[in-house]
Amino acid sequence: MESAYKLAQEITNGRRLTRDDDISVLKEAPAEELYRGADLIRKNLCGNHIDLCAIINGRSGRCSEDCRFCAQSRHHRTGIDEYGFLDSSTLVSDCGYHAEKGIDRYSIVTAGRTLSGSDLDAACSAYKEMHEKYGDRIELCASHGLLGRDAFIMLKECGVSTYHENIETSRRYFPHICTTHSFDDKIRGIREAHEAGLRVCSGGILGMGETEDDRIDMAFTLAEEHVESIPLNALIPIKGTALEMMKPPSETMILRAAAYFRYINPLAHIRLAGGRSLMADSGKAAFRAGVNATITGDMLTTSGNNIAEDRAMLTEMGFDIKPAEL
Repeated sequence: MESAYKLAQEITNGRRLTRDDDISVLKEAPAEELYRGADLIRKNLCGNHIDLCAIINGRSGRCSEDCRFCAQSRHHRTGIDEYGFLDSSTLVSDCGYHAEKGIDRYSIVTAGRTLSGSDLDAACSAYKEMHEKYGDRIELCASHGLLGRDAFIMLKECGVSTYHENIETSRRYFPHICTTHSFDDKIRGIREAHEAGLRVCSGGILGMGETEDDRIDMAFTLAEEHVESIPLNALIPIKGTALEMMKPPSETMILRAAAYFRYINPLAHIRLAGGRSLMADSGKAAFRAGVNATITGDMLTTSGNNIAEDRAMLTEMGFDIKPAEL
């Protein structure tokens, strides 16, 4: 049997894995060999830049969907702050702050099945102002649930370059996580965002009870949909949600999953997202296991990583990051 590192060399030379391939070599590989191969793919095909993004919770709580992990679902009782769509001045100011910090991308994220009517108009107005003020310094992303084709076009026209639409898990396991919308709804959103000329950021959450094969299946789905950025969250069980009693995933599981995603999606940004606090040194080892992007700052309902600390860590590791403004 070939080694995982030899497979990594083949991938850097142009090979691409498909569902028809026997990937037992990855599942059986010693951890350090697997990570070393993933890091080789990252270095050779993606370079040494770490892509930093930041998000703001633009509308919180009261979501109609029943995603079992989510603190913002009205099906759960988590005690989070609930508020309507933030005013434009708050959003634009926050975007400017992150532009000065050397963040590559900035996104408004809203709770709810979708964004429509006056809230969609307000979001587009904010994105347009952000793009006019900071478009040469920071890229704009958006995360507003299950939008339609016209809304994607609106976002594109007001300066948004990337749309976020997590598939969360594998097609097989998705009904165990959400019943108020379908896996196909997610895939439709990814395809329509691409058709509108937007890049797509789509990943999921590790440790919700899925199997290793589910995580690999999710990686193949994202590869087949040509997703450009893949955020990997590690579940932090939140009291009041349906998954509050789940045991958080181990660091080894997170690292192996990140490596699998790099082998299967060799050109994508593999992005550490929520749950970095479950790993030693803010997930430092993941940046040697195929990861080349991260969310920095606060997450939606859990605390994130300090921007200055992330910049210091990544610089010390020898990575390139966008300069902050003095």
